[in-house]
Amino acid sequence: MYLLSRLFLFLTKSSDDIAKERYDAYLAEATDLYDLEFRMRKLDREAQRRQPSWMSQH
Repeated sequence: MYLLSRLFLFLTKSSDDIAKERYDAYLAEATDLYDLEFRMRKLDREAQRRQPSWMSQH
């Protein structure tokens, strides 16, 4: 029953939920404050690259 419920939860998660969990896990692996800030900046840069240029707020 546990496996079936885990499978159901996995199949019902949105891509945004999965991405948020992945980002949270990545940030949780930071070893210190410097590493955490580095990882946060890296994720921000990657998000900006994925965003179309016409959507940027310059």
